[in-house]
Amino acid sequence: MAPAVAAKKPAGGTKGKKKAQTFTIDCGKPVEDKIMDIASFEKFLQDRIKVAGKAGVLGDTVSITREKNKISVTSENAFSKR
Repeated sequence: MAPAVAAKKPAGGTKGKKKAQTFTIDCGKPVEDKIMDIASFEKFLQDRIKVAGKAGVLGDTVSITREKNKISVTSENAFSKR
């Protein structure tokens, strides 16, 4: 069973400034059941997310943070819809 992913989309009423997209992945159940290690999943995301066609180079536009059993991916650029 895959971890739940919640996406927050920016409000559509304002034009001009783009808000950052934040994706929160709750890994509570798989970590409690010892199915996966959250640190290795965070490293996997850092290695696999592509910015400007290059994997592993997140720069300032994408940040990945871990808080206990949740991983948050914040992007100032839009991700591809794949």
